[in-house]
Amino acid sequence: MATDYDAPRRDEVDLGEDSLEELKARRADSQSGSVDVDEVEVAESFELPGADLADEELTVKVLPMQSDEFRCARCFLVHHRSQLAAERNGELICRECA
Repeated sequence: MATDYDAPRRDEVDLGEDSLEELKARRADSQSGSVDVDEVEVAESFELPGADLADEELTVKVLPMQSDEFRCARCFLVHHRSQLAAERNGELICRECA
């Protein structure tokens, strides 16, 4: 519940005068009448300018692994031989995974 620290303080006498009905009415007034909306549903209705990629084709040139490269046995990424840290049981391991 939000507290307004700039509001003047009330005396204990004033606090005791509040009836149960007034307190219930205040609480009902402070509660929002709006319904929670799913953020995903709201976000789907937004369309960003230049974000339509339906007709775009992405092309990537794939090269085979070169003779001076190896595939790490832990992260499965291809690294240059200079990144080779260890060879354990015939498995090559890069510096990042060692």
